[in-house]
Amino acid sequence: MSAPRHLVVMGVTATGKTTVGRALAVALDGVFVEGDTFHPPANIEKMSAGIPLDDDDRRPWLRALAEEIARLDAAGERSVTACSALRRPYRDWLREGHAGLFFVHLDSTFEVLLDRMKRRTHFMPPSLLQSQLDTLEPLEPDESGAVIDDTRTVDEVVADSLAAVRAA
Repeated sequence: MSAPRHLVVMGVTATGKTTVGRALAVALDGVFVEGDTFHPPANIEKMSAGIPLDDDDRRPWLRALAEEIARLDAAGERSVTACSALRRPYRDWLREGHAGLFFVHLDSTFEVLLDRMKRRTHFMPPSLLQSQLDTLEPLEPDESGAVIDDTRTVDEVVADSLAAVRAA
């Protein structure tokens, strides 16, 4: 059985989507896609100002990511995309790029995430953490994916993520 060809490493800010996603891409011989680089400048400005994005802000961003996944699929590539994908509709929009997406949901505690946010430089201020947690909708039973405990070391998170992907 082979692993899914296209993954989305999802979760709220500071879960380590980029770190875990890069490691998964290397392990699976895939292309890493940093979802944040697909945000239009207006989204970055809004989040930097401490204003949460709404669906109208997210739709063009998620459409661009879906198009990139579709492009990589058409090129025969495997991909790992780091993207918050907080709500079911957002994940559905991403699936427009490839219906068989597998979601690795990195799950952590408020305290761990806040500590990480305070120690990093990023456009997302700690003040938006609670709004992201409030927006988050867990994977539904009909969605292909796994929830991974993200309170542990990066190596443990990556190992569990790989095991879940390979078991899919």
